[in-house]
Amino acid sequence: MTLFIDADACPVTADALACARRRGVPVLVCGNSTQNLARHIRAADPRDAAHAKGGFWADTLDVSVGADSADFAIVERLRPGDVVVTQDIGLAGMVLGRGAAAIGVRGRVYDPVTIDFDLAIRHEEKKVRRNGGRTRGPAPFSESDRGRFRENLDRLLAGKGASR
Repeated sequence: MTLFIDADACPVTADALACARRRGVPVLVCGNSTQNLARHIRAADPRDAAHAKGGFWADTLDVSVGADSADFAIVERLRPGDVVVTQDIGLAGMVLGRGAAAIGVRGRVYDPVTIDFDLAIRHEEKKVRRNGGRTRGPAPFSESDRGRFRENLDRLLAGKGASR
């Protein structure tokens, strides 16, 4: 199992890395090349499987600036059983289609049964915005969101699924 973090505007990167360290899961932090992704990784963290500590290592993957560059870089590296942290419902749909798990930054574990509905809602809201309308944005990110994320990610990395 590998944990992939879609790090573009991800408020829980440090939380995800901490959970992976505890569980001994390797991590790939992926984002566009304008970010300093390495800032999320501790100097003492091993950077490859050959130097892993208890299974944990962390590395970064810089991708070109552009819509969905990080998404496609993650999808092409995914294997069944991997876990992806993302705010992007489109990426979550691709992840589920590859037999991996996806979790949002607020702790929502995406479900293959409901992902098509989620994608349809996203599409309809995008149409409204494209036609000059407004849609409701997300609530401010809270500590309870962070706690739910930590709990559900820990359960996913332990192979137990997520609580609701």
